[in-house]
Amino acid sequence: MTALLPPLLAASAALTALAALLLRPRAEDEDLRAHALQMGLLLLALGPLAASLLAPHGASAASVLLAWGLAIALLLRDPSDTYASEAALKLAWVGGAALALSVAGELLLALSAGTARASEQGPALALALDPYALWGVALVLSLLVGIVLLAGVPFHFWAADLAQGAPLHVAPLLLAALPATGAAWLMRRLADMAAFPAGLERVSAVLGGAAMVALIGGGASLVWQRRPDRRIGVLVGLQGALVLTAMALEPARAPFAALAFDGLAAWAVHLALALTGAVAFARFTPADVHALEPPAVLFRRHPWAGLASAYALLSLSGAPGTPGALLWLEVARRAIATQNATWTLALAFAWVAAVAMAASEVRRAFGVPTAEIAPEAEVPPRMRAALIAAAVGLALLGMAWLLT
Repeated sequence: MTALLPPLLAASAALTALAALLLRPRAEDEDLRAHALQMGLLLLALGPLAASLLAPHGASAASVLLAWGLAIALLLRDPSDTYASEAALKLAWVGGAALALSVAGELLLALSAGTARASEQGPALALALDPYALWGVALVLSLLVGIVLLAGVPFHFWAADLAQGAPLHVAPLLLAALPATGAAWLMRRLADMAAFPAGLERVSAVLGGAAMVALIGGGASLVWQRRPDRRIGVLVGLQGALVLTAMALEPARAPFAALAFDGLAAWAVHLALALTGAVAFARFTPADVHALEPPAVLFRRHPWAGLASAYALLSLSGAPGTPGALLWLEVARRAIATQNATWTLALAFAWVAAVAMAASEVRRAFGVPTAEIAPEAEVPPRMRAALIAAAVGLALLGMAWLLT
């Protein structure tokens, strides 16, 4: 049965790329070759980001800079799009400041250890030749860009702006690529400190504090946030909080290792697939629609495509019966194994808030039965195909995880 795992994971990744290709609108006067070239360049540019996830030592500063710069360039491609430009500006200042501080932290670590080779810094610091204050501060600074890119509270605002303002074919890829790059950056730090127990303990404490704030703050944000698209950004932050929690609880073990050989890459594929449907779901759900009103256009004219997008949203929130629930369950098992009630309660609070919000959004989107004639406008077939492809990819991913 385990021989089926690589094909299922590869099929899920391929469906992620197919959904992105289908979501990009094609102008009537745009040549088909030019359209394919534009999307091909986008997917090709994301290749190095995927490679950083699979690298044995995680992401480097160059990978983070590439992800950050690519995201800003894609958001600024249309200067007339004010929402996308605002998202780009916020990502530019918060990402740029975090990356600069993290690089400064790495330079301080090199100064403390007496070597610029990351693999040699842990053993060198273990010799205790440097005062704690210097390497302790440097280590905290070096983690900052990874925490910011994982979009947990209080850094969830850039993900919410991106989910609200980025083009529909770009938002899911960027919302998955940037947190995945941040997670790979943190994995690199953990690998470098493996031979330095005091440093590993320090990293675990910092990531644990960030995870606790992200879980409690994210769950609370879902209660008062009313815009469906901005709620998607908060859910991305909760996914980042899961990664932070897994790293804090077991820093010597890769996150979601029990679900796949490379759990972090599988988590990133799930995030991209779930966001493909969830972002489209949010765009088709007006913010001021009441649950007792008739459903929106997508859910009246194309209920199966609407169900596919709802399934993606439920998986992003971790609802039972979806692949996303397995991610929450894996982290909850780690928390219970530590016999720490605080972690368990924080995870339970965030999970209940996420699932309740998703169920409420699905109920509101589908509305109540009505005898009114459905609107003439229909959702383009390409977009419906993208939503169904994302749902199929999530189902295959869930099968792969259940086989482990």
